[in-house]
Amino acid sequence: MPIYNSIGQQYSKTRVTDQRIVNTLVNLLNLPKDSIIADIGAGTGGYSLALANQGFLVNAIEPSVVMQKQAKEHPKIKWFTGYAESLPLPDKSVDGVISMLAIHHFVHLEKAFQEMQRVIRDGAIVLLSFDIRFAKKIWLYDYFPFLWEDALRFLPLNEQINLIHTNTKRRVEAIPLLLPYDLSDLFAAAAWRRPELYLQPEVRAGISSFALANQDLINKGLQLLAADLSSGDWVKQYGDIHNLTEIDLGYRFIRATLDN
Repeated sequence: MPIYNSIGQQYSKTRVTDQRIVNTLVNLLNLPKDSIIADIGAGTGGYSLALANQGFLVNAIEPSVVMQKQAKEHPKIKWFTGYAESLPLPDKSVDGVISMLAIHHFVHLEKAFQEMQRVIRDGAIVLLSFDIRFAKKIWLYDYFPFLWEDALRFLPLNEQINLIHTNTKRRVEAIPLLLPYDLSDLFAAAAWRRPELYLQPEVRAGISSFALANQDLINKGLQLLAADLSSGDWVKQYGDIHNLTEIDLGYRFIRATLDN
């Protein structure tokens, strides 16, 4: 059963597409309007909808029907139930491929990247991924150390790049995504300057690393965070972070293109 059938019930409430990420995504795709984009691991379709609103045609592929049911309908979006390792699309049927913070859920990365190469024509493959080894170790990981430990289990960026290159024969580059302080898409570290948001169950429910974690560990961190915010200890220890407007927390766009 797709994991998000159980943990994605209210996903669309807090995972609100951020236009700045959309703008970067469109620039990296560098395709004309009416191009066909495959969104792999599309979730509730936030970025599919954003691309459709920009004039692209989108094939949204998502294994979880729970996630699909939360999507907004759009005439330029077609939904497909399927997995990255076996895309329900014909060969050479799309102009570009995206996958937004999804590849850590793929079971067989090699097969997934081979499938991306199979379905795409000449355009770019653009993935949003992360490698916590590049991240500044902020306060979040003091309260919830399991987030850091879990993230270290994911493939290092250079291994992700090598796998993509090996399985697509494309030139691959990584572009840092500095997180602004007011992101609307509340993925794992997005609320880095808004600690109070992590006390909200609906925010944590939209973050798979919280949704899948040991509840006792979560509760321990929540109790400490709530107490420190209430007493002012959080501000005393970590308040300098409010001087930052953006931060590198290890998120990277990965773009794979054909050599000209």
